[in-house]
Amino acid sequence: MNAWIVWPVVVPLAAATLSVLAGQRMARVIIGSATVAIVGALAGLTLQVWQNGPQRHVIGGWEPPLGIQLYADGLSVVMLWMSTVVGALIGVYALGYFAHDSGTTGTAATGEHGDNSELFWPLWLFLWAALHALFLSADIFNLYVTLELLGLAGVALVNLAGGQLALVAGMRYLLASLLGSLAYFLGVAFLYATCGVLDVRMLSTRVSAHPAVWLAIAVMTLGLLLKTALFPLHFWLPPAHANAPAPVSALLSALVVKASFYLLLRLWFQVFSVVLPPVAGQVLGILGVLAILWGSVLALRQQRLKLLVAYSTVAQIGYLFVLFPLAGGTAWGAAAWSGGTFHALAHACAKAAMFMAAGTMMAALGHDHLHELAGMGQRLPLSMFAFALAGVSLMGLPPSGGFVAKWLLLDAALASGQWWWGAVLIVGGLLAAGYVFLVLRQAFAPLPADVRYRPVPRVMELAALSLALLAFLLGLMAIPPLTLLQIGAPFVGGLGTEALP
Repeated sequence: MNAWIVWPVVVPLAAATLSVLAGQRMARVIIGSATVAIVGALAGLTLQVWQNGPQRHVIGGWEPPLGIQLYADGLSVVMLWMSTVVGALIGVYALGYFAHDSGTTGTAATGEHGDNSELFWPLWLFLWAALHALFLSADIFNLYVTLELLGLAGVALVNLAGGQLALVAGMRYLLASLLGSLAYFLGVAFLYATCGVLDVRMLSTRVSAHPAVWLAIAVMTLGLLLKTALFPLHFWLPPAHANAPAPVSALLSALVVKASFYLLLRLWFQVFSVVLPPVAGQVLGILGVLAILWGSVLALRQQRLKLLVAYSTVAQIGYLFVLFPLAGGTAWGAAAWSGGTFHALAHACAKAAMFMAAGTMMAALGHDHLHELAGMGQRLPLSMFAFALAGVSLMGLPPSGGFVAKWLLLDAALASGQWWWGAVLIVGGLLAAGYVFLVLRQAFAPLPADVRYRPVPRVMELAALSLALLAFLLGLMAIPPLTLLQIGAPFVGGLGTEALP
């Protein structure tokens, strides 16, 4: 029993309720207090996991299979820290973002959202609570509940932008999210009918090569791939991310899509590993490669900055799935596991920084058309530096977090004799450099004399720069999170850190 596990869920849930009652005027106090409390709880939980291994907490005193159990291992703790740090800095950014908008002319000023910005705070905090509950749940039905809460909060946040584009994007996101959740829930029903339990640990001992289990694996994987927006199921992601308010775009790209990827990791490596053939991982790897290539090519063709960053997310998601074909052997499985999950961490920081920098430019100009970004390097140097630094991590250049992640994946590819996955990593990095430099070339063009520019709060630039610096510096402080990731990991016999340069 470990009570530290409960607080990362309870605190944002309580803060969301208080924000509804107190209103936007108390947002700073509520967010600050909630962040401090969550960080304290996570510090205690991290210490427990580091010293004593995976931790469990039974809710209400009812043990599985009847009760609900929370579970935290190294992967859970790393994902919780990712959500907390990135989410807190997005919250800081949002304080300046919405204050800037209310100080101008609302919708006409930025074109990003209407008069419902006060709803951002409770929705964001509810999303935060659902995300933490998902990372800690050890029951496949409870995971379904958290998936639904996460999707509904995300859809509501997208629609805060107002206007037809946001409404259409939000409806598409809603339908994709509901379809993915229903597919996952259908798989839960098949597993319960076959195995008689819902607890993840108990399921891992009861699954077998049964037709109902195969069907459950198929529908649950399909539903989670849809929610992760892996190619070719990415149709909902670019419009949703590009037409949402900038803080929402950052939340969706950095954190929300990682939730369904996290569930795939849990299910494939801790529940279904005994029945999945190696070819299944190869299929996910091929889809990941197609996502890298397709998303990067479309990013290069965009005329809007936020759409470019959104298609970059489609590409970067592909790297997460390269770990599936590479994690099939214990000799190199630890490196692949570490590389894929570390990429999720580095991408969360870098992509949130990119969307925040793009949102700052949009707030300053009133649009995000690429061909009209000239002069932004002079007007918003911190934002452009944040965008470029985040791009370094996406490209995989040393010593960034993206470099460490891709190095580990490349090492696993070479160790397993599957060199072609490594070739894709290199090509993807070159394509990422193409669309990052496309933006920088436009932004550092000579400043036009007739451009209307509205000053933006400095806190918006500093929040984006903080996350970009974190994405860059992750490569220099990679050993602690990589070591933590191995606590409770499905691979033994190595930390995956021996491959680091």
